[in-house]
Amino acid sequence: MTQDEIIELADKADAEADNVLNMTGEYHPNWHQVRDEIFAKLVAEKEREACAAMSDWILKDGGGTWGDAIRAREQE
Repeated sequence: MTQDEIIELADKADAEADNVLNMTGEYHPNWHQVRDEIFAKLVAEKEREACAAMSDWILKDGGGTWGDAIRAREQE
């Protein structure tokens, strides 16, 4: 995942946390926790999609081993 993608996900998590916590109209001391949980879910979704694409590539194109493909994720 690129730095720009991480920043984009962090911005999205900020906005979603604001939406979730503004529904009640009062201050929430747990805003950071809510934002962090949303950010973690967004990162997991992005990584799952990347792994699914990698799986498709390996199965359709014979792109090497699972281990090689997973290690290659670190290089992106």
